[in-house]
Amino acid sequence: MLILLGVAVIVVGFALRFNPLLVVVAAALTSGWFAGLSPLQVVAAFGKAFNDNRYVSIAYLVLPLVGVLERAGLRERAAAIIASLRGVSAGRFLIGYMALRQVTSAVGLVSIAGQAQTVRPLIAPMAEAASEVHDGPPSPETRYAVRAMAAATDNVAVFFSEDVFVAMGSVLLMVGFLTSGGIVLDPIHLSVWAIPTALAAFAIHSARLLLFDRRLARGVER
Repeated sequence: MLILLGVAVIVVGFALRFNPLLVVVAAALTSGWFAGLSPLQVVAAFGKAFNDNRYVSIAYLVLPLVGVLERAGLRERAAAIIASLRGVSAGRFLIGYMALRQVTSAVGLVSIAGQAQTVRPLIAPMAEAASEVHDGPPSPETRYAVRAMAAATDNVAVFFSEDVFVAMGSVLLMVGFLTSGGIVLDPIHLSVWAIPTALAAFAIHSARLLLFDRRLARGVER
C-alpha cells in the first residue's frame, strides 16, 4: 500500500499549487522508491512512457505553427484570395470545403484538416471574405455566425464520413463489440453502409448552407 503514496504526493502538490511537472516527478520517485526501483529505473520508465505515447503530443505542435503563420499574415492572404473570386458566397464556399473534407476523411485523412489546422486560420476567414464580397460588409454578429457555420461544416463532414474508412478506430470498435456479442461482421460492411449516411449528411448540410446564404443576403444574420 505504500506504493500509493505517490497519489498522495500528487494530491498535496496540486493542492499547494506547486509546479505540476515537479509534482509528477516527485510522485513517481516516491512510488518507485517504495516499489524497490532505483532513480534510474524511474527515469527509464518515464522515457519508455514518453516514447510509447510520443504521437499524442504531436497535435500540440500545430498550435504554435498556426500562431506563427497567422502572425505572418495567413488569415489576411486567405481572405484576399477568396475576395478576388466573384460569385462565391459563404455557403457555396463551405459546401465545396465540406465535399473536400468528406472525401479526405473517407480515405482516412482525418487529421489533414480540422478546427485548429484549417478552420480558424483559413476556412473561417475565407468564408467571411466571401460573405463580405457577396453580401456587403458584415456586422460582428454576422462574422460570428459565419465562423460558427464554418466550424459546424467541418464537424459534420468528419463525423459522418470518417466511418467510411475501414481502418477507422470507431469501425474497429463496433466490430469488436459485435464480435463479443456473437455477431461476426466484416469491417468493410460497416464502411459500405456508412456511405449513404455520409451522402445524406452532405445533402442536408448543403441545404442548410444555402438557406444560410439566403439569410445573409436578406441581412437576417446581421
